Amino acid sequence: MSLSGLFNARWPGVALFDLDGTLVDSAPDLTAAVDQMLAHLGRSPAGIDRVRQWVGHGSPILVRRALAGNIDWEPPRSKDDALFNDALNIFYHCYGQINGQHAKVYEGVESCLYRLKEHGCRLAVVTNKPEQFIAPLLKRLHLDHHFDIQIGGDTLPQKKPHPSPLIHAMEELGGTRGTTVMVGDSDADVSAAQAAGIPCVAVRYGYNFGKPIDALGADAVVDSLAELL
Repeated sequence: MSLSGLFNARWPGVALFDLDGTLVDSAPDLTAAVDQMLAHLGRSPAGIDRVRQWVGHGSPILVRRALAGNIDWEPPRSKDDALFNDALNIFYHCYGQINGQHAKVYEGVESCLYRLKEHGCRLAVVTNKPEQFIAPLLKRLHLDHHFDIQIGGDTLPQKKPHPSPLIHAMEELGGTRGTTVMVGDSDADVSAAQAAGIPCVAVRYGYNFGKPIDALGADAVVDSLAELL
């Protein structure tokens, strides 16, 4: 399905994109940082297959999952707080040094972004990644010039799947629910778009916590963003 097909043969005026797993395969960077953190704590590495399943709800939950070694971590007891805080700080330090070194832009992304800009669409990144890591990653992968604004997981009080980051970005760029689309790779993206009342396109190649994305109710599901042209 073309993006224009979601809006009665018109192209959207605003397009909101998730980052990790949608625009960029950042799992190699995240895995390196997680495994360095775990090594610092005297633990065994997690490896990329598990980290791919843990990404999507922001760095604090990624670190919680890495410490538990499981996606279904339970809320920690108070005695775990010091360990978590130390681990999160170590992760941030490691990731800050690695960010963008191994990440790759997915095939079809740049052609989609260029086509949207050609049609006058304003673009935003809306991710659960901490804000401090967004701009360096986009710049290193030469994607930064496409986006008018960047919303991170700590930019606002709430993050996806709460709809407020999407609504905030939409309003900042002058969009409406009838002219804005969300593009993402996970349940957090689809749920946020549904709660915000805007159409959502989901990609199959990203990080959806190891679960298929086709059954989540997105308005369109694609194997490549090039399919939207």
